[in-house]
Amino acid sequence: MAGFLARWLFAFLLLAITYNPTEWNYLIWLKSNWDVEPAIAVLVGLLLTAGYIIYLRATLRSIGPVGIGLVAAIVAAVIWVLIDQGLFKMETSAVRTWMGIVALSFVLGIGLSWSFVRRFLSGQYDVDDSDE
Repeated sequence: MAGFLARWLFAFLLLAITYNPTEWNYLIWLKSNWDVEPAIAVLVGLLLTAGYIIYLRATLRSIGPVGIGLVAAIVAAVIWVLIDQGLFKMETSAVRTWMGIVALSFVLGIGLSWSFVRRFLSGQYDVDDSDE
């Protein structure tokens, strides 16, 4: 469980650092600092891109497009139930943006953790293709 939380938290941070509804995100920083610090902007952009490639590749390999759709639908249904039961309100665009970041981070966190879940449930290890 701690492993999933760490993977989910990193996915959340990756998404939130890239963009969030506050002024503290990469895209706003990039817009205002490109002329001053282009080398740092490129370095940070490449680091974020590497993080996205790791998460997206692992997610696509472990659960595939259908699994991504299914996990996204389940997360959306959970959000819908929370709203329908009055436990959560999505009144502002900032709240909707944060909820989107949380939802996408769950999809990426589950995608990166799926091999561990499958191994726990089935007792079988996943092995990557050896010809890559």
